[in-house]
Amino acid sequence: MRSEKGFTLVELMIVVLILGALAAIAIPRIMGGAQTARISACSTNIDMLNSQIELFNANTGAWPTALTDVTTDPNYFPDGAPACPLSTTYIYNSDNRVDAHTH
Repeated sequence: MRSEKGFTLVELMIVVLILGALAAIAIPRIMGGAQTARISACSTNIDMLNSQIELFNANTGAWPTALTDVTTDPNYFPDGAPACPLSTTYIYNSDNRVDAHTH
């Protein structure tokens, strides 16, 4: 009998099926984690904006008339205003706060 080393077609098919099953489990979890990270970053940005609005009030004695009063001032955001990672616009309301929005 000849003894050649190698894999049979059945063995290769089993390995491909196992890898496919693992990928089917892992890919949705990875994609869901990215979305959760974006939502958390947006929430952090809202908290930072509200903190800087409070600081603006403490420094000037008045609330900003628009969100751009704070976001364009390099004393509050030297690296530029934070942007929502999900491309939603932050809205400055009449309570002098940036509202949390849903994604």
